[in-house]
Amino acid sequence: MSIESAHPNVIPFRPEPAEVKAAEQAVIGAALLDPVQIPALAAQLGDPGAFYHPAHETIWRAITRMAGGERPVDPLLLTGVLRAQGDLGRIGGPGYLHTCIEATPTAANGDYYAEIVRAAAERRRINTATSRLAHMAGDGGADLDDVRAAALAALADLATGETWLDPVPLGSHGALPTFPVHALPKWVGAYVEAVAEFTQTPPDMAATMGLAALSTAAGGRVGVEIRPGWREQSNLYLVCAMPPASRKSDVFAAMTAPVYRIEDELRAETRARIIEAETAKETALAEVDALMARARKNPDLDRAHLVAEISAARMLADEIVVPPSPRLTLSGDITPETVTHQLGVHRCLAALSPEGDLFDSIVGRYSSKPNLGVFLQAHKGERLQADRITREQPTVDKPALTIGVTPQPAVLQELGAAPGARDRGLLARFLYSLPPSNLGYRKIRTTPVPEQVAAAYDLRLTALLRALTGLDEPVTVRMTEAADLAVEKLQEKFEVQLRPDEPLAHIKDWAGKLVGHVARIAVLLHLADHGTGDWRAPVEAATVDRAAEIAEYYTAHTLAVFDLIAADPATEDAHALLQWLRRPKKDGTHRTHIKAHDAVASSRRFKKVADVEPALALLEQHGWLRTDQPPAGGQRGRAPAVTYRVHPAVSTPTDGAEAP
Repeated sequence: MSIESAHPNVIPFRPEPAEVKAAEQAVIGAALLDPVQIPALAAQLGDPGAFYHPAHETIWRAITRMAGGERPVDPLLLTGVLRAQGDLGRIGGPGYLHTCIEATPTAANGDYYAEIVRAAAERRRINTATSRLAHMAGDGGADLDDVRAAALAALADLATGETWLDPVPLGSHGALPTFPVHALPKWVGAYVEAVAEFTQTPPDMAATMGLAALSTAAGGRVGVEIRPGWREQSNLYLVCAMPPASRKSDVFAAMTAPVYRIEDELRAETRARIIEAETAKETALAEVDALMARARKNPDLDRAHLVAEISAARMLADEIVVPPSPRLTLSGDITPETVTHQLGVHRCLAALSPEGDLFDSIVGRYSSKPNLGVFLQAHKGERLQADRITREQPTVDKPALTIGVTPQPAVLQELGAAPGARDRGLLARFLYSLPPSNLGYRKIRTTPVPEQVAAAYDLRLTALLRALTGLDEPVTVRMTEAADLAVEKLQEKFEVQLRPDEPLAHIKDWAGKLVGHVARIAVLLHLADHGTGDWRAPVEAATVDRAAEIAEYYTAHTLAVFDLIAADPATEDAHALLQWLRRPKKDGTHRTHIKAHDAVASSRRFKKVADVEPALALLEQHGWLRTDQPPAGGQRGRAPAVTYRVHPAVSTPTDGAEAP
């Protein structure tokens, strides 16, 4: 199935013959069985991108990096390297390395397997180039000179065997897109625009909190089935980072007011029933106490009869259930244990806040280390053990937590630095928005939110909250066949973009959940479109397309946020190296190849090769560098230092987007 990609160098996913996968496994197996072959195999393959399967390329890059650093290579050591990189789970676990070894008939034929892999890669490159040229040539509106220039450039690339994709910027994404308000239901979009205009804030903040309000109503109560065996909940983790004085509280209050009002109304409506149940239970327990007192005072009574009477009274008391006071939201000053307990009582809850106090709790304000478990499980709906506060609390099936917060950007950096936040997948569960501030450019006198627009939002959201919070059991809404196909196209599109050197390669943990997020957004849009009407009808393909547009917005902002929260030494070092590469040498030329020791010599910030390796790896992941394999030779089991080829774009004049 062909698809279009937002990235100009991405082509549709096409499966390779089984023998290519077997050959790729055999190359890896040969390298692990006989490490002395690694330089020769690497030279024969050329680009690590010759591997078609991303897992194999990831493994091969780790192997060659180990060999280039004069480190011994064996399955155990390679497993440790992959685990440290966070790639072990993505390649199939440590057992997959042994699968590659077992798939290798003999290490002596490693060069033969490498030739199969190289030839398949060459065929793919030719197919890619010709497909793009055919597409351009078939476009009647394309300039003929542009088509001719592209053809000559493609032929030159094929002749040299060198093809570069556009590198991914380090921490600089230019102007980020504005939230596509038109993709929201009309009654939500109109209110978002009106609130943004009145408060003079980016519509991104109101739109994100509007989705959080919809998620509060539906999260855990309505799910979506994309196709048999694949279901998603409808709760979202949303964050819109804005600097101080951005009127976050005003926007937050406007978008969430119906949620808190309905919560208060539900509590008021059930208060009499709760008091009645409490009174009945207290009366029954008092009767048990009276019988117990009677037994203590009269030891000569018939013990068997008295025990039976007390037991019956206790069972009667136990059968009286005092319903909890209805709750839709959590307060900001909470602990993971409190969240666990409250989910045990209510199952579906929302943590909404105009500040980042929730993140303070997550990163360990009340403990020596972060407690992430409940936030991981409550996003996916995984079975949650909710008995840490009281033994009477049962295990919770399908818990659902919604998060909607508008913290300052610095809070996200603190969250990113929390131990386990990235490795355990917490960061991957959020949809991020990072709009620019309007401070200094705001109107002084603005148009108030039209009464009919505010009334429509309040009425529709109130009705949705009433209808969904009143459900006795969770409901699953299905997708139409066309909607399923639309999701499948998205899967194909994003799968390609997860490959090394592709736009989403360095945020695979987040992007791997992107299609699931699209499904969740789609069911929220579907519910908001239908309101209290026929919302149980299947989700249409057009709704999935709108959700995908919103997801593209969050993808662009997430790339920027991950660069912001990943501002660690490796990122700073990578910026410094990129700036050094941009500077011409004394003879006016630019570097086309470098080695690790060259990078060490470029700055006093590096003392040894080990210091610069994380930055080189980051530049390689972003596509600025490419491993150029060393020639065969050297001592047995030890390969010469790896050479890195430098992306031609480094020598192209820029506006300084990559300057630190």
